Amino acid sequence: MIRITNFSVPADSALPLNDLAARYLRVPLSAVADTVIVRQTLDARRYHGSPLQFVYVLDVRLQADEDRVLTRLQRDKHVAAAPAAEPSLLAGVCPGKFTAPAKRPIVVGFGPAGMFAALCLARAGLQPLVLERGQDVDTRQAAIKRFWQGGTLDENTNVQFGEGGAGTFSDGKLTTRSSDPRMADVLETFIASGAPAEIRYLHKPHIGTDKLRGVVKNIRQEICRMGGEIRFGALVTDLEIAHGAVQAVIVGANDRLPAETVFLGIGHSARDTYAMLYEHGVFMEPKAFAAGVRIEHPQALINAVQYGRDADNTRLPAADYALTYKDRTTGRGAYSFCMCPGGQVVAAASEAGRLVTNGMSLYARDSGVANAALLVNVTPDDFGGHVLGGIAFQREYEKLAFTMGGSSWRAPVQTVGDFLQGKHGSQSFLVSPTYQPGVVPADLHACLPGFITHTLAAALPYFDTRLHGFADPGAPMTGVEMRSSSPCRIGRDRMSYISLSTSGLYPMGEGAGYAGGIMSAAVDGLNTALAFLEKIRHTN
Repeated sequence: MIRITNFSVPADSALPLNDLAARYLRVPLSAVADTVIVRQTLDARRYHGSPLQFVYVLDVRLQADEDRVLTRLQRDKHVAAAPAAEPSLLAGVCPGKFTAPAKRPIVVGFGPAGMFAALCLARAGLQPLVLERGQDVDTRQAAIKRFWQGGTLDENTNVQFGEGGAGTFSDGKLTTRSSDPRMADVLETFIASGAPAEIRYLHKPHIGTDKLRGVVKNIRQEICRMGGEIRFGALVTDLEIAHGAVQAVIVGANDRLPAETVFLGIGHSARDTYAMLYEHGVFMEPKAFAAGVRIEHPQALINAVQYGRDADNTRLPAADYALTYKDRTTGRGAYSFCMCPGGQVVAAASEAGRLVTNGMSLYARDSGVANAALLVNVTPDDFGGHVLGGIAFQREYEKLAFTMGGSSWRAPVQTVGDFLQGKHGSQSFLVSPTYQPGVVPADLHACLPGFITHTLAAALPYFDTRLHGFADPGAPMTGVEMRSSSPCRIGRDRMSYISLSTSGLYPMGEGAGYAGGIMSAAVDGLNTALAFLEKIRHTN
């Protein structure tokens, strides 16, 4: 195949890529057998008034004479022979290569880390047992819908807990800073399980919560097909640890499961589990995270600012943004996080009497409303440096938000104009707040620490200079956002992935402090399982 890089196509072009590739290579259209998109990005810069450009990396297969075309175009730095495909690392895992442990491995948590660890272990023939405190995704979806419509919170089955983890009820973004080669295995697994094939090549791929629910169900069924077992409603309440090693897992009141290998993919909201690990002396350390609010704008405003005259081009995705600010006086940083184009703000509570928000989008991103978290860094110094101090910090402000909303799961909301002017009560919203079960006008300064509100007040006007209209006085901000990442880290060895204090315990994923999203958590779960498999690999 022939690879073409830096291949620009106007966003308003309707010509098929086969035609465009044939023109570029100067061959008849009939000579092109196939064109495969390797990478697609959007260049939103304008050149002399031209429309926005999609920029591709394409692999083109010709019917014949590829070598001759390569020779003819050898001076074109954007044309070369396509490299050989990288072999799948996960596909190489199969039964028979490993010495099965005396007790089957137990995976705690069925979010991305637990899911991919279990998938890898199942491929190796080890029949893992997965314990998930929440319910399967269909039962979970029904419980969340009831809660959002004004029902009772289920503290074990909600936006944070249940099949697929917190990411299942989010935007389903698959972007990550990681360059781990196993990312390809994760993407291919998602595609094989029902995700759109475009996630293979898009620069900012996402699945959307509606499609992701089906994907995680299919992965679960594949794990079970290979001998794994998933138990829902299985809350791990304790571990038995003796002589520095795991001996058993306790589920519920007294269901004891003997264990010598436990993979911990607990997620960033398993506060009771963190407390249990701390009581057992499992090595943990406090970790920085971030907190703040959710801000909403009409999606049309974001499209207009980002795309200009191309804002109505239906070939373009709903526009996003990424904003950062640093206060020169205090050194505090503020930034946008988990930006959800065409989405909604959701109730993401997991504890009674404590309110927290998150953002979510469906695959189509067609709600007409853009939302993002506006966060400020929180360091261990801000909460006293205790291992569980970050959790106490989160709980304090989530409780304040719950109380300010009327103790009925309605969230406190304040317009940007009121927030900056030190008043509250305005309901002249630029766009209706999307949070369910509803909002109450309130003063967000009263449910966030001063260092956060001070930094946000300085950041908002600055963000408006980068994205005009961002600090519109009517833009609603809903509080509070506290679950950006884990507030503590469960220490592990860098090579073996084993807990620094407890043999047989494998902390992994976002909850252990080693990931920051669906992709990085999935890759970390996969790498953790592979490290264990390397340990038990046959030596002969």
